[in-house]
Amino acid sequence: MSNLPTRLKELRAERGVTQDQVAEGVQVSKSLIAAFETSRLSPQQDTAVALDAFFETGDEIQKLSTEARKNRKPGPSWFRPWRDVEETAVILRYFQATLIPGLLQTEAYARAVFASTGMLSDDEVAERVANRLERQATILDREDRPAFAFIIDAAALRCGPPGIAKDQLLHLADTSARPNIFVHVLPDSAGLHPGRSGSFALATMEGSGAVGLLEDFYEGRVITESTRVTGLERAWQTIAAVALPCDQSRDLILRLVNDYDDPAADLAQVQP
Repeated sequence: MSNLPTRLKELRAERGVTQDQVAEGVQVSKSLIAAFETSRLSPQQDTAVALDAFFETGDEIQKLSTEARKNRKPGPSWFRPWRDVEETAVILRYFQATLIPGLLQTEAYARAVFASTGMLSDDEVAERVANRLERQATILDREDRPAFAFIIDAAALRCGPPGIAKDQLLHLADTSARPNIFVHVLPDSAGLHPGRSGSFALATMEGSGAVGLLEDFYEGRVITESTRVTGLERAWQTIAAVALPCDQSRDLILRLVNDYDDPAADLAQVQP
């Protein structure tokens, strides 16, 4: 049996179609198709089904994708333990002080974030964007539907090129309507709080307590020591106490979206 990248390229050659045409046919980005064909990523179940339908290959690509995913974990080595946590946790909580959380980013926003570091080549940016999109598909669409809670500092909502930022906010509002995803905005009026020290995440595991994640400029680390996890839990509770409820948060996000269409609006002055 051919491996997945080889088979995808064979099928595309047989059909005489480009990566752009395949991407359009299965409604994903060209960069994602390129990542599949170079073995950087493997299609998730829904994308594999769409590829089988596009190429009329029954369940061949689904089987190849399942086998390929068993043999690899995308992303930097330090992040792989957290990916394992995300795939099994029953509750996932994320506090983000400066950016939209990775699981909620649009493709264009993620690309702008990675490109803004000035440290990555175009190919490296494309690969990291593809990894992020695959992570979103894997974690947000888990069949066992864990509960997700996100707290986002209001300043993060006002950051980014207008066209990208507006689409990102619309995506954030749409995602927050899902029944197992709870998005809270931390208003400017919250003042000083533990989150000023940086972003973090917490995962509640079935029958085995919680695990934390801290990231810095270069990488991150999984936190399992009980006293430090407890510290992150206390920080989360303190931040959550001054965050806006979900309905008010969504209203604020949509007000920001509307203000992108108003040339006279001052986004910095939009308050809950």
